[in-house]
Amino acid sequence: MKVLVTGGAGFIGANFVHTTVQTMPDAEVTVLDKLTYAGNKNSIAGLERVKLVQGDVADYDTVEPLVGEADVVVHFAAESHNDNSLKGPWPFIKSNIVGTFTLLEAVRKHGTRLHHISTDEVYGDLKIGEKRKFKPGDPYIPSSPYSASKASSDHLVRAWVRSFGIAATISNCSNNYGPYQHIEKFIPRTVTNLMDGIRPRIYGTGEQIRDWIHVLDHNTAVWDIINRGRIGETYLIGANGELSNLQVTKMILEEFGLDPNDFEHVNDRPGHDQRYAIDNTKLVEELGWHPHYTDFRDGLRQTIKWYRDNEAWWRAQKEEVEARYRANGQ
Repeated sequence: MKVLVTGGAGFIGANFVHTTVQTMPDAEVTVLDKLTYAGNKNSIAGLERVKLVQGDVADYDTVEPLVGEADVVVHFAAESHNDNSLKGPWPFIKSNIVGTFTLLEAVRKHGTRLHHISTDEVYGDLKIGEKRKFKPGDPYIPSSPYSASKASSDHLVRAWVRSFGIAATISNCSNNYGPYQHIEKFIPRTVTNLMDGIRPRIYGTGEQIRDWIHVLDHNTAVWDIINRGRIGETYLIGANGELSNLQVTKMILEEFGLDPNDFEHVNDRPGHDQRYAIDNTKLVEELGWHPHYTDFRDGLRQTIKWYRDNEAWWRAQKEEVEARYRANGQ
């Protein structure tokens, strides 16, 4: 099988490439990545049967021949940081909307199987304290330029399935954690700050709830959908891992042997979603998928160890990331 992975040098995409190479000995993987600040070629360095093409998913002349060579395209490429989308929405529009359109046109030309990676953030948020979870078919109520751009890309995929008959599936996943995640994100930033002796920072009250899933569990679900999912369907990927940002911060502090209350609050970001929660019933019952990392603390402990053991991977970016946060009072 020849697999084209867009955004395969980013966090989830790179882990998907590792999983594919390790579990599919006959697979040949081509990674298309623009290698912006969030893409790191070192994340997939040294892997056998992997070819890296530096290019923009919004560039049809780059995308079309790669799609033509592939048996399946897995579309991870996206701008994905909410804070950045609030400061400058255009890169999100170009990558997430124009990029997806460009890929869809190439897929339509060649008849290539496509799986589109999306996010639970397209559904907006839920109230803290309510029991309801996001389900396939729920209305889209995005809160930020990031989530609005991902919602737009989902609609494009569905339209191309219905109008042009392309063979595509969609998955919307909850918050991922694990190796190779950029240090601007919540868990890696907290971990690397503590390694540098910096107190963790929490937006607002920290009561916002996220539904955490280990990145490796996300990617096993993606392959189950590619192999056995029904064309045109949407599957929600989650591992029943609801925790507040406050709880996660305290766990990280405890893993460092520190006082779990030794953190500081900073200004909340505009439009901050309150709660995400995924109903994974369709994925579990239809495809038989189950997460491996059912103990969040164990997965978190392994993630912390990875950042400690791989400081060379993230160190060069640390000061730039912190400078951006300081400029925003965060």
